[in-house]
Amino acid sequence: MGLDIRLPIGLLFTLVGAVLVGFGLISGPEVYERSLGHNVNLWWGLVLLAFGLTFLYYGRRGTSSMHPASTSPEGRAIEEREHGTVEQ
Repeated sequence: MGLDIRLPIGLLFTLVGAVLVGFGLISGPEVYERSLGHNVNLWWGLVLLAFGLTFLYYGRRGTSSMHPASTSPEGRAIEEREHGTVEQ
């Protein structure tokens, strides 16, 4: 179970953000008349892109530092207590 949920979520937000940034860059100003001339696709695409890249960064960074609970005395005690392997 080495899958960190931050990786697929980060990938999803990064892809959606990249698509929105691309659309915001190639679309004309007439599309944004309803939004008072603000290129909302570009700005929200940049926000989603930054959010997705942050998730990917922390997902990759956190994956390498995860250790099983059984590697420390405290972790073994918690595992034994929660899984009922200790005689009471």
